[in-house]
Amino acid sequence: MPTLDKRRLGSTKVEITRLGLGTVPISGFGEPANYAKFESVILSAFERGVRYFDCAPMYGLGLSEHFLGHALRTNEIRDQVVVSTKAGRVLKPASRAKKIESVYGIEWRNGLPFLDDYDYTYDGIMRSFEDSQQRLGLDHIEILYVHDVGTAWHGEKSEYYWDQLRASGYRALDGLRSSGAVGAIGLGVNETESVLGVAKEFQLDCSMIAGRYTLLNHGPLASDFPELQRRNISVVAAGVFNSGVLAGGGRTYDYQSAPASVIERVQALDRTCQQFGVSLATAALRFVYEHPAVACVVQGARNDAEVAQNVDSTTAGVPAALWAELKRLELIPANAPVSALAG
Repeated sequence: MPTLDKRRLGSTKVEITRLGLGTVPISGFGEPANYAKFESVILSAFERGVRYFDCAPMYGLGLSEHFLGHALRTNEIRDQVVVSTKAGRVLKPASRAKKIESVYGIEWRNGLPFLDDYDYTYDGIMRSFEDSQQRLGLDHIEILYVHDVGTAWHGEKSEYYWDQLRASGYRALDGLRSSGAVGAIGLGVNETESVLGVAKEFQLDCSMIAGRYTLLNHGPLASDFPELQRRNISVVAAGVFNSGVLAGGGRTYDYQSAPASVIERVQALDRTCQQFGVSLATAALRFVYEHPAVACVVQGARNDAEVAQNVDSTTAGVPAALWAELKRLELIPANAPVSALAG
């Protein structure tokens, strides 16, 4: 079985495998959450060399953290893996809380009886982190991301939450890192702009950026990724299939129905990949990972087959001729960093 090598996050001591497992699909997104299935996927990933697992209070409204901590603990593999979770939301009893509006409007199936509320203040981040520790059953967490801060998620209210973070949230994050409770601090967002904005005010080690650098989206190439590299902020790339459309056969783009223009471009990408005997999913994963700013690609999986596909796609070789043809057809930028190295 191919080995998943590791990369260090920024200047920290935290090292993660090049492929991580995201727990959204097994926490009640799209289908009911089930612990037996959750544990099976975690162990399948572990057996295939994945040593990095990501969760969040938002996922299943606390369920992903409960399930992940229990799986790691009962299978005695906690000391062999890196765990990340997120802050910026505090869970409150559903019977005494109001549902917040979300850009994507995710409904968690079989989630816990809580609702999430945004809070980027010192008290909010500390409460969120301590609650996460309790749900996970961990005395320290390797990576903590500030979840969904920025214009892409909050729109007109983004400045309100930025002000919370600036006024006291940074102090909480710095305290958690300096105390050793957290090994690395970053943002977990759907945009690069917010990462660069925070980086000017606060020392970030890494950031999970979803869907912004993919076979379809190339914006960060021009200046954002080079600036993150200059600042030694490692990118943990998520959403590399743009919520399904690049997985092969999917028609969902960034959690919405894919427009005709996107479908046409995906079909062109797929046809070209088939000419070289490479699956679209493999090309999508390898394209993102090969950028030197990217330390890791985090992928979700619903079952053993999807875990296997993710690992195989991450370690598969891609012919240099495929990348050259995609550039010739202007389906990827001419300056996109790619190689033909396997594994």
